[in-house]
Amino acid sequence: GPAHGPQGLRRLTHFAPTEPAFGTILKPTAGITPEDVGALIEEAAACPLFLFIKEDENLYPRLDYSPAKERTRRAVTALERVREQRGGRGLIFAPHVTGAPHEIIETVQAVVQAGATGVMFSETFAGGTVRMVREATKHLPTPPAIYGHNAGIGLKTRGGIWREVIDLLARLDGIDFRQTAPVRVGPPFIYPHGDEWLASERVLTQPLPGIQPTMITRAGGLDQGNIILNLIDAEQRGLSESILFLAGSAINSIKNSQGKPDPKLGADAMMQALAVHRSGELREVAAEQHVSTLVGLSERRGFQALREALRQRYPVSHRRDGASP
Repeated sequence: GPAHGPQGLRRLTHFAPTEPAFGTILKPTAGITPEDVGALIEEAAACPLFLFIKEDENLYPRLDYSPAKERTRRAVTALERVREQRGGRGLIFAPHVTGAPHEIIETVQAVVQAGATGVMFSETFAGGTVRMVREATKHLPTPPAIYGHNAGIGLKTRGGIWREVIDLLARLDGIDFRQTAPVRVGPPFIYPHGDEWLASERVLTQPLPGIQPTMITRAGGLDQGNIILNLIDAEQRGLSESILFLAGSAINSIKNSQGKPDPKLGADAMMQALAVHRSGELREVAAEQHVSTLVGLSERRGFQALREALRQRYPVSHRRDGASP
């Protein structure tokens, strides 16, 4: 089972059980250097929302110009620079360590020595590697949290294996985080959804004797326009403590007035959406009217960051409300 589970991860990072926990993904991926990683981490980690930051699954560990160990060293140094801004909260950084089985162990050892508090890879591409990493690191005072990325899982589900079975086995092997999908309006952006989604979230969190639960990671299209729907769902199902809200492009790709991606602007927009959720103003709004209502509310309350994020993520809804495109 997992080394930490949701409660352990929250204790490790000093996030209260009822406090929404967020994560983000380093983007863009192509051509990213260790220096880029350090700069992105420093900018994102200054936001107290984040419990977790991971690299993208398309960022390879053994690039000549960007080795995982050096990326991790730069990330850890950046985290130290913003530690005082985080009000005592920790942050888990998970570099991407996918490779052949022997490469995974070598890379895990290298990044942990460099200060990584998590690792990220997909067990689909190298069977047995989650258990291997758990066994290799369980002697450490604080083993790295394992983000069990589900890239490639369709190879098995299309072959007739239920996703909930695969997710349960991954939990037993030791993953601390597992992606499902966010609540959102419209056609599914990413699998699982419907009954498959409910079943996966159930097997990841249901009580099992002697086995920690896995922290559900709502990711894949999660943004400022649907975060409130996800928070409401988590509260109604009693899962608030067990969910990490992972927003990649909704944080790192929101552009500022100079037309440049601005993670601070994206994070500020998310915090403003959380303020709306705490007010309860959208609790009774139908899901289909949620974004357009949120657009109007952001205008009335002067939430400029939220207004801009919604304009970029939902341009049609924004125009319907009368705002300029």
